[in-house]
Amino acid sequence: MKNKALLLISFLLLTSNCTPTEKYDWEDGRWIDLTHEYSDETLFWPTSSTFKIDTVFVGQTDAGFYYESFEFCTAEHGGTHLDAPIHFFENRKTVDQLELNQLTGRAVVIDVTKQVAENRDYEVQVRDLTNWETEHGLIPDGSILLINTGLAAYWPEAKEYLGTDKRGDEGVAALSFPGIHPDTAQWLVENRSIKAAGLDTPSLDYGQSVLFETHQILFEQNIPGFENVANLHLLPPTGAYIVALPMKIKDGSGAPLRIVAHIMNK
Repeated sequence: MKNKALLLISFLLLTSNCTPTEKYDWEDGRWIDLTHEYSDETLFWPTSSTFKIDTVFVGQTDAGFYYESFEFCTAEHGGTHLDAPIHFFENRKTVDQLELNQLTGRAVVIDVTKQVAENRDYEVQVRDLTNWETEHGLIPDGSILLINTGLAAYWPEAKEYLGTDKRGDEGVAALSFPGIHPDTAQWLVENRSIKAAGLDTPSLDYGQSVLFETHQILFEQNIPGFENVANLHLLPPTGAYIVALPMKIKDGSGAPLRIVAHIMNK
């Protein structure tokens, strides 16, 4: 089983932005889970249905062995999840059409926690990216761009994380959280080549967005989004390798996402 797992990871690596001759030691390093668990505490958009799980059977069967089974129901877009490009742009990729190569690769992690501490409705600016590049070099082609806003520290407290614990349209009107400015999204598609973009908030667009322009700009280019990502504060600015695998829902506009990062020891 261990050898099969290593073979799968090696395949993902070779189909990513690493060259076949580049060495990556999966045994030397650690895995970090970037996924919030699904439960009755999982946060969803105020107008969305929430996660529900029901017991099918728990206990000793008549045949004398122990058995557990459950069934669950969830909206596509809640908890740690993937937004497929079709979510905000017609005739773009659905969840099942995204290739493994696009869901795996080297991470660029940009920290905007200071900006968000001053303004929780902060929209990530182009200067945040160029300032990062001044220190670390240009964002490499084929990177997965992750934005650490610090908001994940408040999960799963709705009022602190979403800015409101209200539901329905009243809740949508009260949303308050950071996102990526549409000008930044436009700059990315015109000047850089990323595989995907993600952050530790409920949306790529900030809470009070009504047009979701950042979604539209990125999704037109078939760049998917990762939302409600956890533990980004544990990742270095460069060097982490991301594996982000959604539930493979045919024709899905989104799906629950299990996203993890591998960091090699120095």
